[in-house]
Amino acid sequence: MTAGALALAAAASSARADEPLPVHVGGRVIREADGALGFGWPGVYFEGRFHGDRVRVRFEAPAGGMRLLLDGQERAVFRRAGTVDLTLTGMAPGDHVIRLEKQGESQTGGGRFIGFDVLGDGHALPAAAKGRQIEFIGDSYTVGYGNTSRARTCTPDEIAATTDTQNAFGPRVARRFDADYRINAYSGFGIVRNYAGGSRELSLPALYARLKPDAAEALDGEPGDWRPQVIVVNLGTNDFSTPLGADERWADEATLRAAYRERYVAFLAELTGRQPQAKFILMGGDAFLEDVRQVAGAVNRVTPGLVTVVPFTGLDLQGCDWHPSLADEAVLADLVSAEIDARALFSEPGTGR
Repeated sequence: MTAGALALAAAASSARADEPLPVHVGGRVIREADGALGFGWPGVYFEGRFHGDRVRVRFEAPAGGMRLLLDGQERAVFRRAGTVDLTLTGMAPGDHVIRLEKQGESQTGGGRFIGFDVLGDGHALPAAAKGRQIEFIGDSYTVGYGNTSRARTCTPDEIAATTDTQNAFGPRVARRFDADYRINAYSGFGIVRNYAGGSRELSLPALYARLKPDAAEALDGEPGDWRPQVIVVNLGTNDFSTPLGADERWADEATLRAAYRERYVAFLAELTGRQPQAKFILMGGDAFLEDVRQVAGAVNRVTPGLVTVVPFTGLDLQGCDWHPSLADEAVLADLVSAEIDARALFSEPGTGR
């Protein structure tokens, strides 16, 4: 754990939790019997508001890393899994925003958020959601896999330490438009085929509805107040980045590409059924751009203007295992943001238009 200028002190057993804060949650969670929120998808965040000069923070950290911010300033980073119970003190009395955000990926396991509590003479303020919402669906590029690394060759521990979803292109776009965001991304997975043909019974569309990536029975059946105006999908790198094995179910690459396009169209129909107000941006890399364009054409023939395509190419891929670097994240964020502006997708915050 690292700390900023504020004092961080372990919460003593005698500390009086005056009032729990209402919490605004960004991303999918599982509401547990004791009131805790289980989480596993990358980019999940928790925000609370209070008036006072002391706040208690309790959670069970996953191995992927968590970051704690006060009024937008980083105050601590947690890299090891384990229970955290601390109090932030030394701040000026007044209104403050406390935020806990997930930095990395938890394909299994995950963490538990227990709560924020304002202490002493302070009091809770209402949690504040934003009027705009945007969702990002993808693979390791959307996760931000190893994006802060200074080398392409990384150990598993180095990958975990250098993956920062909050600095991936998705959250960058969301911050630019002052939008709440949700990241549903899983490294190594594709539309119909995963990296090197692995995990053959699963795919990103198969995982999509899970409240946690490894919670097959905990499904997000009712989106509730999650109504994104924009959904950005970047899937295809893993479908086509490795050669087909002789024992895989597609006879050749042409058959694989046809299956990819068919399932992608069906997946977008499923997403539209869940989020009929949303418009879609489909990202396409060099290896699968033409397939994405065909998918967009098929969808738009049924629902004109629902989907547009954003190509990307020429990335430096200086992150771990030839993944996007922070410089690449900025390029990708600019491309997506320009498309949102061009289509005026956030012209009327909160309306879905």
